[in-house]
Parts: sequence; C-alpha cells; structure tokens
Amino acid sequence: MKLLLSLPTFFLTTVAVAQSAGDLPKNQVQIAAGRLAGATTPSGIHEFKGIPYAAPPVGPRRWQAPQPAPKWANVRPATQFGPRAMQLPLFGDMNFRSNGVSEDCLYLNVWTGAKSAQEKRPVLVYFYGGGFVAGDGSEPRYDGESLAKRGIVTVTVNYRLGVFGFMAHPELTKESPNHASGNYGLLDQAAAMRWVQQNIAAFGGDPQHVTIAGESAGSFSVSAQMASPLAKNLMAGAIGESGSLLGLQPLPTLAQGEQTGVAFASTLGASSLAALRALPAQQVLEATGKPGAPRFSAVVDGYFLPRQPTEIFAAGQQAHVPLLVGWNSQEMSYQALMGPAAPTADSYRAAVQKLYGEKAADVLRLYPATTDAEVEQAANNLASDRFIGYGTWKWADAQIQTGGKPVYRYLYARPRPAMTPEMGNATAGLAGGVVKGTGNGAPAPPAKGAVHSAEIEYALGNLATNKVYAWTPDDYQVSETMQAYFANFIKTGNPNGPALPPWPAASQSGGQVLRIDVTTKAEPDQTRPRYQFLEQTASK
Repeated sequence: MKLLLSLPTFFLTTVAVAQSAGDLPKNQVQIAAGRLAGATTPSGIHEFKGIPYAAPPVGPRRWQAPQPAPKWANVRPATQFGPRAMQLPLFGDMNFRSNGVSEDCLYLNVWTGAKSAQEKRPVLVYFYGGGFVAGDGSEPRYDGESLAKRGIVTVTVNYRLGVFGFMAHPELTKESPNHASGNYGLLDQAAAMRWVQQNIAAFGGDPQHVTIAGESAGSFSVSAQMASPLAKNLMAGAIGESGSLLGLQPLPTLAQGEQTGVAFASTLGASSLAALRALPAQQVLEATGKPGAPRFSAVVDGYFLPRQPTEIFAAGQQAHVPLLVGWNSQEMSYQALMGPAAPTADSYRAAVQKLYGEKAADVLRLYPATTDAEVEQAANNLASDRFIGYGTWKWADAQIQTGGKPVYRYLYARPRPAMTPEMGNATAGLAGGVVKGTGNGAPAPPAKGAVHSAEIEYALGNLATNKVYAWTPDDYQVSETMQAYFANFIKTGNPNGPALPPWPAASQSGGQVLRIDVTTKAEPDQTRPRYQFLEQTASK
C-alpha cells in the first residue's frame, strides 16, 4: 500500500529533557506545525487534545476544502479539547467536554502509551456519530485512553457538520479548483487522515498501520473514506458500527445538492455566496432548525465521490482493506414502522400493507409475526433494516464481493441495563445517553434489544464514563470481549485472539455472523434474504 511518508519526529518526553534552550516540560512532541505539550493520565497514557489539523474554516474559508494548519513558534498547550463544530442542541443526551461551538472546529485528539517515536504502534482514527448534524470528539464515550492502554494510538477527529459541512452551491462549485462543492465534513476527515500520515509517528504511532472507525454518521464516514480516491490509500483497515452510504436511496447528485443550497440561501435573503459568507455563523445555523429547512447530506460531487458509492464498490475501486462491520439488534423500534398503533398482528399487517402494497406478503414472509407476541420483534427488525441495517449489510456484502480482504460481521445484541435510580423517568435517546422525562411517571422499561449507539462505550472501553446506566459485571464482560476483538483487528486485521470465541470471516453466501452478548458466538447468517428483498424492492 502506498502511503505518505511521515515527517521527522522526536521522542515523547516523559521526563524533562535538557536542551540548549533550557529544560522542556514533559509530555512534549514535535509535529510538522510545531511543538505540543500534553498531559498524562494516572494510568500513564499521554493525552494531546485540541490539536489543529487544518486552518480554521472561517471567513473566506467557510465552505472551502480544508487548508493546512498554520505553524506556531512556541510550545502549544494541548490539554483542552478544541471547540465542537457548529451544531444545534438536537440530542439532549450528548455529553461534551469541549468549550462551546465554533466554526473554528478542525481539531483532533491523540491518546498514546508510547514512550518514544520509535515504537510504531497501530493507530485508530475514530469519527463520531450524530447524523452529520451533531457530535464531538470530546464525548466521553469516544475517549481513547482504554484502547491506548491496549497498545493502540487512538485519535478522535472533529469535522464540520450540517450546513457548514455539507452545503453545495453553484457559486461554490464555480470557485472550486476541483469543480465541486459540498462534502466539506468528509474532506475534513480525509485531511485529518493525511495529518495522521504525516505526524502520528511523533506519538509512537505507525503511519502505515492506520485503521479508521466510526459509529452511525461516523460509520457512514468510514464507508465514504473507503470509496473516495482521496482517502482510500490512507488506511490499512476499517471498522463500521451501524451505517454506510450504500443505503436504499442513492446520494443526491451535485446538481441536486446545489439546488438545495440555493433554496436554503434564499430563506436567508442571501442572493450570492458573498452574502452567505457575510452572515454570522449562528444565524446560518439557526436557520437550519426552522420548519421546512433542508437536510444537508453527502453528494456525488465528482471529486471526493466521483460516482455513487454503490458503483465504486461494485467496480472494486474502493480501499481493499479488512473490514469489521456490524449493527445492533434493535437499531429502531417498531413505533417507527407502526406509529402509535398497538403492536398487534392486525396492525402490523396493516402497516406492512400500507408500505409495500402488492409486496406485503413477501415482507410478512421475511419478517413473520403470526401472533401478537411476535409482532414487536418482527416490526423492530423491519424498522431497523429500513433505518440502517440494510445499508450496513450492503457495505459488508459489496466489500466481500470486490474488496479482496476479509470482512468480519457482527450483530451486537446486549441490551443496556436499567438506568440508575437517579435518572428517574428518563428514556434512552437515539444518539446514546438519555433524554430526561417530565412528571413523576414510572421509569421507561429497558429496551429488549441493543438500541442504536448502545455498543460504543462497550467497544471503546468507556462504560465507566457513562453514569446513566447501572452497569453489571456482565456488561463489563461484554465490553472486555468487544474491546479485545476491536484491538486485535486494529493490530492485525483479524479480530480473533486467545480466549475469544472464534469469529469466522463472512463469505459471499452469507456465512456466519458473530452475535455479541454475554454469551458471544458465531451463528449462521439467516438474514441475507431480507436484505436481498429490500434491495430488489428499492431498485424498482
């Protein structure tokens, strides 16, 4: 694999180092842009927070591809998370350690246990979830200390979101040397990956052994980076947790994205790009939260994404790297399919008939529920597949067909435990964490399956950072198992290792899927006909 060469680096200084200019404090590294001073956790992991990997995307750089970060002369403190990307408080369950939002948001964070730049430890670059409209690399559930203790240099990356990260516009396309617009958040991630290639050796990381990973929008991002000619050579492996760009609906074209951008600008009274850039960021952001405001998404821009991701993977033009990928047993609940109707066999059949018409009988055969007791699980499965299961399956299947490297597929099935008594009648939120309830009603019952985002703290070893749930020894056991699989995959491209249940690679016929729970085991894949049906239905 052809990779960018790392720039000259220096030892991590865990003790004061005498130099001609005097003594330098500990925890310093020299990267291309200057010297950084981080901190050390009680466990001995070095943390470097708020490192700029690109120039602030403000003023004329708003809605431009990321530019190189300016250099600095003095030692730069790296002990505080950088600001998070512009975002509305959409998920009351997100927990941030950064200080506020800002357009100036292109920062990343590094955790390492290395003592010198010569160690060449494997690297994980993690992209947060939040629907491309929220999230931050400072969230405790993404903290890199636990994996760093397993010998992995861990990086979390902030990237532009929403209108600032994904708005296309004809004037932006015209001014771009690449004749493209939109996808700025994805370009930010690619710039961070290039930064890792050039600088991670200073932290004891191996630039030729980088795995990228993410959950939800972060998982969509990993599939995008695998598909892009700008990034596919910057990784040695990939992990996707719940989601990909290879979904049931194709991505908008650049022309469609431009139309959306023009329509949005008109709601702000901005008839030109200059007028849009002159508006305060907060005003632009608040306009995205008004009724009828568009949702900005990745587009086939002809540059970052030359074609639809499905076409890129079908042609075998994606990154040919090992892929660990999966989703959760209850990504979406039956209410998304059935609305407020009680989960009875009759109401389920009616909902399926309304959605699928003459294909309803096929759906009921693939997602069967002949009694009221079976409805909730069947409807959960269908709602989850329509939401995110199909797209994740399609990504795995396409990589099996043309990727040339092993694909390891999981189904995460451990429900979260009950909430702590202090949480009262709070309910679980879609993006993780909780949404506080009102009144004095009884607490909501725990989900019967693993809901969307539930696996993050388990996989990254951060259960203890989440004070919402009453974690049990079983939960810590599941976390230990999942962390071990992830760490092995990051290190070797294969999740298997001593004392772990065997995890066979998936195959073109479906093969086996690892079901992760208190008892973790590989099982035959019984779901392939479901996804093939959804694919055929969507293509007609």
